[in-house]
Amino acid sequence: MAVTTFTEENTSPLPPKRIFKASIVDSHNLIPKLMPQAIKSIEVQGDGGAGSIKTINFPDGGNFKSIKYRVDELNEETYTYKYTLIEGDGLVDNLEKITYDVKFEQSADGGSISKVTSSYYTVGDFKLKEEEIKAGKEKVLAMFKAVEAYLLQNPEAYA
Repeated sequence: MAVTTFTEENTSPLPPKRIFKASIVDSHNLIPKLMPQAIKSIEVQGDGGAGSIKTINFPDGGNFKSIKYRVDELNEETYTYKYTLIEGDGLVDNLEKITYDVKFEQSADGGSISKVTSSYYTVGDFKLKEEEIKAGKEKVLAMFKAVEAYLLQNPEAYA
């Protein structure tokens, strides 16, 4: 097994508390409303915190039907979120799992910096294709930007 790790950083004019609450804590409610073309629904088994299982269902006719991940950590005080993709169309035969470590920090201008570290655990000597990883990152960034735009247009939301 090999592990390939990537870290992505994004900035937002929104404070960490608002963007974390909207994009992480309440994502199962907000994301399907903001991006119905990309996410049909998100089902939560558990209270949403550590140990919960979330299933993301995609619209019919797309490349993926669903993915399932386990919440490993959710800390609303430190704005950290860790989860592991454990099942579904996002895991090909040669991937054992993918882990994500998300942290939002306050930036000097009152906004936030999000840092996402993703680790891909491959089976055998399988090599990841850079374009597949890039496509996944672009989808996550699109979700983040959709939440950010919603919060900027609705200053009272998640305040």
